[in-house]
Amino acid sequence: MPSPWKFNNKTVDTLPEDCEAFVYLITNKTNGMKYVGKKLAKFKTTKPPLKGKKNKRRGYKESDWKTYWGSSDHLNADVEELGEDNFTREILHFCPTRGIASYIEAREQFERKVLLTDDYYNGIINVRVGGSKILKEHFKKT
Repeated sequence: MPSPWKFNNKTVDTLPEDCEAFVYLITNKTNGMKYVGKKLAKFKTTKPPLKGKKNKRRGYKESDWKTYWGSSDHLNADVEELGEDNFTREILHFCPTRGIASYIEAREQFERKVLLTDDYYNGIINVRVGGSKILKEHFKKT
């Protein structure tokens, strides 16, 4: 069983209804190295149209967030070698949109200086965020 996700020191079994993605921090308990990333809560699905219909059927399915360990090869190799029990998985922010998740992930990575220190598994900050009304309104509220 994977190490559970935590948010404010409480175990997370289900994500909030309005959560499209979340930003997280994984910490290696043996050496203190960390990884900051984001994970989508749901994936869009497309099925062929029903017989006699023309429109594709679109929907959502839950992502693999419960068993996810990040996209860093170095981190995943350490998880494999040391075991999941030697890592903590913490959700830093629940995000209502993908754009907000991308912005918060990049902000966390820059504020923590993940590329300037050897304390992080992160080897790249890959971000593409457009200014939008939704993003501005979200940060006015918080």
